[in-house]
Parts: sequence; structure tokens; C-alpha cells
Amino acid sequence: MNDTPTPRAPGASVTADSTPTPAELRRWRQYLADERAEAQVYRELAQRRSGPERAILEALAEAEGRHETHWLELLGDDVGKPRAADVRTRMLAVLAKRFGSVFVLALMQRAEARSPYETDADATPAMAADERIHGEVVRALAARGRSRLSGTFRAAVFGANDGLVSNLALVLGIGATGVAPSVVLATGIAGLLAGALSMGAGEFVSVRSQRELLAASTPDPDAHTAVPRLDVDANELALVYRARGMSETEAEAKARDVFGGLTTTTAAIRIQRVGDAGITAPELLPADETDEHEEIGTAWQAALSSFCFFASGAIIPVLPYLFGLSGLGAVALAAGLVGLALLGTGAVVGLLSGGPPLRRALRQLAIGFGAAAVTYALGLVFGASVG
Repeated sequence: MNDTPTPRAPGASVTADSTPTPAELRRWRQYLADERAEAQVYRELAQRRSGPERAILEALAEAEGRHETHWLELLGDDVGKPRAADVRTRMLAVLAKRFGSVFVLALMQRAEARSPYETDADATPAMAADERIHGEVVRALAARGRSRLSGTFRAAVFGANDGLVSNLALVLGIGATGVAPSVVLATGIAGLLAGALSMGAGEFVSVRSQRELLAASTPDPDAHTAVPRLDVDANELALVYRARGMSETEAEAKARDVFGGLTTTTAAIRIQRVGDAGITAPELLPADETDEHEEIGTAWQAALSSFCFFASGAIIPVLPYLFGLSGLGAVALAAGLVGLALLGTGAVVGLLSGGPPLRRALRQLAIGFGAAAVTYALGLVFGASVG
């Protein structure tokens, strides 16, 4: 929905007694085509989901269908031939049909945010509100996928960028000193292996340490078995709830509720059967603290992703030298290949984060080339001073 609307004055929207202009008809037809295409995207995404996510996506498709009906009613007999949706939406439909991934949801989040209905008097206030809420619904659905991807994806993106930038800087810096191409190649290979191993080991230690710290803060799942034997008068159970953030009054009330569920007979039986598998007692572990910290990922996943993606990034600046190029030709080709890769990784980060892909891509390119330019300049200076 990219046509720029021509807003009317308040209360001046088209009525049954007014004749729409050709520009208005074109705009409404485009809106109609876009709504149909967006509904199709949601239906394609729903086909690749199950459970609540599928139901949510189908409901979004139904909402787009209501918007479609609005434009059909406005157009009346002037619907004309079916128009193609805008290029972005058509591309999303293709991606949703083939992949149905978090990338498509992230793109749909941006598409909903671009809705022109807020400023178009021919769209109802409810339609404008729908589009805004749709963006939040899609944002929440995409957040689930982002959460599952974030640990491994973070290691992969950082690994690839580190490999691209660090090895390009290394290769250009060494090459600028005037050494033989074989030396540049050997240096690049050594930098690739050293960096990939270092990144993999560092990511393993980082993620493992983070998970261990979180595990140390997770309540003991067997702590509830001690509840029947606590001194009711001392009520130390209330201290647990206070330590977890409740006020003293709330903690005392919570503890009383727990003890109120234990009769004298049941408590006595549980005291005699401590350690038995059949013991049941009020659960102390909050539901929101029982997750497996899936957004962090596992240490091995992070390490392997970091190693592989660093190596895949670091090999790119070396490719010209592997194929026998040297001098400025090798430098230009290495910089060009790395530039394309930086643009690609920056755009992917932008898509997943819901930000502008082009801006993220250019930022990534500027940072990478800036670092490489510094080392290249230092190599030129060092080579000149040695010479």
C-alpha cells in the first residue's frame, strides 16, 4: 500500500452521491489489490504454522478481508480489472509460500507500519486502528521466532562480520607492506583459522557461563517438599516470597494460603513419607522461572555457529589471492566482495530487528570499510618506512 493518498478535509470522504475522481479510483484499486495480497501472505504463513499461531494468522487474514470489502463497496461498479499488488507485498507472498520464516513476519511488521490509512479520509478510523494493531500482533509473533533465533543468530552474525572485517583488515594491512602474494595468502589463512577457533572457544565459554549463572538463580525444583515440615508459627516460607520481590504483607498472605491447603493429617502423612515419589506439596517454583532460557541457545550451538560463520566471512578476503591475483587488483576484488557481504549481513540484521534494512546495511559497510582502511593505511606507512 504505497500510493500516496490525497487526504480530504474532515468529513469530506466519498459518499454515494459523489463521483470519485480517476485518481481516487486508482488509489482504491491499489488498496484493494494490496489488501488481497496481504491476506494471502497471512494465509500462506498460517499454512506453515499450527495451534494458536495459525489461528492468529488466519484471523489477520480475515481482518484484511474486511478491509477488502470496504474498498469493494467504495468502488462499486468501478472495480475494473484486478490490479497487481505492490512489489513488496507480492514478494512477501512468494517468501511466505516457500519459507514462512521469521524474516517474512519481520517484513510484514514493517508493511503494517507503512499503512497510509491514518491520513486517508476514505479509510475508516477502524481500518487505521486495525493496521496499527496488526503491526503489534505481527511484532509479537515475530518476537517468538527472534527469541528462538537470537542466541545462535547472534553468534552467527557477529562471527561472520568479525571474519569479514578482521581478515580484510589483516590481508589489506599485510598486502600494503609490499610482501609477496604468497605471504598475504598464508597470513589470511592463518588469520582465518586463529580467528575462527578463538571465536568458537570464546562463544562456548560465554554462553556456558551465562547459562550457569542463570541456573544458579533458578529456584530449587525440590524445595516444595520441605513445606509440610515448616514451623507454621515461624512462617519462614514468607521469607522466600519476600526474597522474590513480594512485599511483607503479600508474602505473609501467600504463605498463609499455602499452609491453609495443608491439613494436619495430610501434613503428618507427608512428614512420614518425605523422599517418596508420591509426595505432593504446594509448588514454590514460579511458572515464569521454569523455562530453559531458549533465547540464549546452547554453548555448542553458539560455538559451532561462531566458528563456521567466522570462517565463511574470513575466507572471502582471501579468495583473490587463492586464485593467484596480486597487487591492487586483489585488493579491489577483496574489498568489493567483502563490501557485498557486509551489505547482506547488515540487511539481514535490519530485517530481523524490524529496522530499515538499507540503513543497517550501509552502517555495516561503513564500519567494516573504516576498520579496513585504517589497517591498510598503517600497512602503507609501515611498508614505506621499511623500504
